[in-house]
Amino acid sequence: MVRVSRAELAHAASQMRERGLIEASQFVSALATSLPRDKPRTRLVEAEEDDASFELARIYFEQRQYRQCASALKDASDSKSCFLRWHALALDAVGKPEELQALRSSLVLASDTDAFHAYLHATLLIECEAYEEAKIELGKSIRKFPLNWSAWMALAKVVTGPGELANLDLPKEHFMADFFSAFLAVEFQDCVKALEIYQHLAADFPNSDYVVAQAALVHYNLRNFDRAQALYEQLLVKDPERIQGMDVYSNILYVKESFAELSFLAHRAMETAKYTPEACCIAGNYFSLRQQHEKAVLYFRRALKLNPDYLSAWTLMGHEYLELKNPPAAIDAYRRAVGVSPRDYRAWYGLGQTYEFLQMPYYALYYYRRAAQLRPTDARMWCAMGQCYESEKLDMASAAIRCYRRAYINDDREGVALHKLANLHKQLGQDEYAAHYFRKNLIRINEEKATGSDAVEALLFLAAHCRNIGSLSEAEEYCTQLLDFGGPAKEKAKSLLMEIRNMQDLQDTPSPGGMDISYSP
Repeated sequence: MVRVSRAELAHAASQMRERGLIEASQFVSALATSLPRDKPRTRLVEAEEDDASFELARIYFEQRQYRQCASALKDASDSKSCFLRWHALALDAVGKPEELQALRSSLVLASDTDAFHAYLHATLLIECEAYEEAKIELGKSIRKFPLNWSAWMALAKVVTGPGELANLDLPKEHFMADFFSAFLAVEFQDCVKALEIYQHLAADFPNSDYVVAQAALVHYNLRNFDRAQALYEQLLVKDPERIQGMDVYSNILYVKESFAELSFLAHRAMETAKYTPEACCIAGNYFSLRQQHEKAVLYFRRALKLNPDYLSAWTLMGHEYLELKNPPAAIDAYRRAVGVSPRDYRAWYGLGQTYEFLQMPYYALYYYRRAAQLRPTDARMWCAMGQCYESEKLDMASAAIRCYRRAYINDDREGVALHKLANLHKQLGQDEYAAHYFRKNLIRINEEKATGSDAVEALLFLAAHCRNIGSLSEAEEYCTQLLDFGGPAKEKAKSLLMEIRNMQDLQDTPSPGGMDISYSP
């Protein structure tokens, strides 16, 4: 007769689980729990026997067999086993209000003494939308065990802004509070503050991939695409198989129209991590850049099947539907993105673009305002609002001017705001203001060596304006610059130049008689 102890089997199951042999571990754990407890029992043997039940329960949990997990631990009394049992029951009770309420009642007392039980209680409160109570429980959990990053992340879901942190009793001197503050700064688009904190954390954790990835994300949000790309490529050099965060990297390659790099990234992602949302998102960006929008939608849908709360996929799918001239589908995708995270400005901005495409400026303006509230220093939000105010249905030039001024103040990289401000003031007959903005736009165009019709329009207006106010030398200079352009602009410049020189000749001609005649009374 083969003799084997329960503790021996529990130890073997633990070793196999640590090596990833899940099925073998489950089999041996089940055998262990079928044996009677060893006698006599030392504390070590007792712990190993208890581990057999916990090991089996943990395997059930990982396989999402939550009721079996809870059943395997029904006689457990230690804190770790009770937590896993309640955690399994909580996950099984999602969408079942009565069961959630019963579980909440069971956890109230336990949460006072154990950090993990307090965290679990808080997650149930969040599920029941009792956010204020959840904040209290999460604060309690974090104070007792600050290293539980899941508790910090749960807290991030329920705080309404970074300013609220001052009112929460948190271990602010702990380094985890810095990680949390930086994460929250990214969430609420305070990118400068986030970057400062991550630079500080990089000194304390010099080899942290998380810190590098978050810094890359901040640079992406700041539209510092070259710096963000360099950081993501640094991560890939360290770990060529990395998939986490590579969806954002693919966004950068898409914006920069880096076909070869995006193609390489997409092929590698599909080879190494085909069934991950990130890989599907990267493939979607690849097909979008190739103008294969139907295929892009297909891959974004695959990403959402793998993770229905994958924010980027909903937003990017909305963009694709807009490209396909399918506004209802785009609106649905953007609304789903807003449902996942109301803090993400991209979905609100996408809704604004869709309603603007539908020539519904009142609706578009509402969504652009929401985007601007989340991203007040982004010139694109203000330019979009300005375009709505300019539309025929609203025709609110003064409001449009205010928006474009905000865009200009917030570093409008595309130069849209200056050109719009100049034209709006021109339409309102405010030529001095128009000339001011045309000059500024001309300086920008020359500095950036940009091409297009904006320079011609600015030069023509400034030449005519300076002629009208008598600044003939300046008008002549603008006309001379116009001669470098072809087409009608060149002919117009020649005509203006002739007028200006005639006016200069008249100024230089002395008055008839040329004598000073004085009369005496």
